[in-house]
Amino acid sequence: MGDLICWNCGRATGIEGKVTRNDACPHCRVDLRCCRGCRHFDPASHFQCRETIDAPIPIKDKSNFCDWFQTRLAVHTPGGKSVPVDKKENLKKRFDDLFED
Repeated sequence: MGDLICWNCGRATGIEGKVTRNDACPHCRVDLRCCRGCRHFDPASHFQCRETIDAPIPIKDKSNFCDWFQTRLAVHTPGGKSVPVDKKENLKKRFDDLFED
């Protein structure tokens, strides 16, 4: 799978596998296990999360105890941006959700 890419600076973190609450980017020092680093983070969704969380998490860039956390998959582009990568089934679900009654 390769190194985890930081959600903030877009650089490789050297972390492979599970991200813990104590993990921080070695370059910009932001927390990695936070809403902003989660694949469910979506500013346009209710509570800014694609999952059905019961209450909002007020600080999106600090480590938290959310049970829904999954590392956001991203690729680093030559322009210096991290671009989220969703699997085919997730893209289809998001598309289908647009037309839900």
